[in-house]
Amino acid sequence: MRTTSPTGVHGSPFLTRVTLREDRMQEGVHPFTLPILADGLSLDFTTPVTFLVGENGSGKSSLLEALAWSTGFGLHGGGRDHQFVEDSEGHALGRALTLSWRQRSTDGFFLRAETFHQFSTQLEASGTEFRRYGGRSLHERSHGEAFLALFEHRFEDGLYLLDEPEAALSPQRQLAFLRIIHELASRRVAQFIIATHSPMLLCFPGARVLSFDDGCITPTSYEQTEHFRLTRAFLNDPDAYFRHLFSESDG
Repeated sequence: MRTTSPTGVHGSPFLTRVTLREDRMQEGVHPFTLPILADGLSLDFTTPVTFLVGENGSGKSSLLEALAWSTGFGLHGGGRDHQFVEDSEGHALGRALTLSWRQRSTDGFFLRAETFHQFSTQLEASGTEFRRYGGRSLHERSHGEAFLALFEHRFEDGLYLLDEPEAALSPQRQLAFLRIIHELASRRVAQFIIATHSPMLLCFPGARVLSFDDGCITPTSYEQTEHFRLTRAFLNDPDAYFRHLFSESDG
């Protein structure tokens, strides 16, 4: 399993461990019904960049939302100046988590790709100065340009919880995003916890990859993820996949 590289990042993360308080579990209520929580939760963060990977519904986003709530980040994305509220998404599980820190960080950002438009609208409505977002409204940019402006201008020191940041990024811009991660994490001032389906992002040198498949959270390598293996196999021989897929639909 590859966990380090001469071009990767080294250093200690801010957030080091997340555990689940059983006395605050709500039996039979989502997200406590997720298989990854069936035997409790004790998760260590050992590198500045951690990727959460797994199928839809495996619990990656639920955990990120709970971490965001526990850290005080925004409901639709944002930092501590866009705070979560009681009974919001992430609230129930967030209350049940215990976070352990090497050095507690009050800076950072929570990105939800699916609610990024609402976040941008909230910035407009609040009269926010867009200097920290590249000097102009995020709504005046394409979706991908807005994401990259956020990453380039808003990300500095702190903890960054990102849910599918690749959703609006072309392959070229995913590479630009990896450069930004490297520049921040290599200075040891930023920690990233990223839920992703992108094989390109998963290849980031020195990152730890945690699989949420099969009802548990287990360390893995990017080469062993289904996302990477399936993408590589498809690109090596797309016609074989088309023959199989189209023969099934024709049958």
